[in-house]
Amino acid sequence: MKTYLQVHDLWNVVENDTEPPPLRANPTIAQIRQHSEKCSNKHKAMACLQNGVSDVIFTQIMACESPKQAWEKLKEEFMGSDKTRQQQLINLRRDFENLIMKKFETIKQYLDRIMATINSIKLLGEDLSKSRVIVKVITTLPEKFE
Repeated sequence: MKTYLQVHDLWNVVENDTEPPPLRANPTIAQIRQHSEKCSNKHKAMACLQNGVSDVIFTQIMACESPKQAWEKLKEEFMGSDKTRQQQLINLRRDFENLIMKKFETIKQYLDRIMATINSIKLLGEDLSKSRVIVKVITTLPEKFE
């Protein structure tokens, strides 16, 4: 959804939640059009958010006054509160640290499990360095791969 709004140059409207400044005295036609377009961006962003969700979710955001308010409600619904996300992050870090290759697992299967955990961590806003991932893989491979 964020990418969709960015493509349509509407993400700033959601993120900042600001109204365009009022027109100055004696505006030109171009200034009037530009102001009108900036004013309609809030409605466009809200329409994108509302159209991009199911009917059940729509009923939760339909009363929101601004795209930012709707985004925050969606974020809370799908990602949980900050406290919930922190707990999920702690659990995923622990899972990452405890990952080891199983005896009858292929390297591809093991890397898929590692990448799934890493992607979940990234979705919660933390990034693991490539070197840390490489060290993890190398140190947890069975001896037969040395």
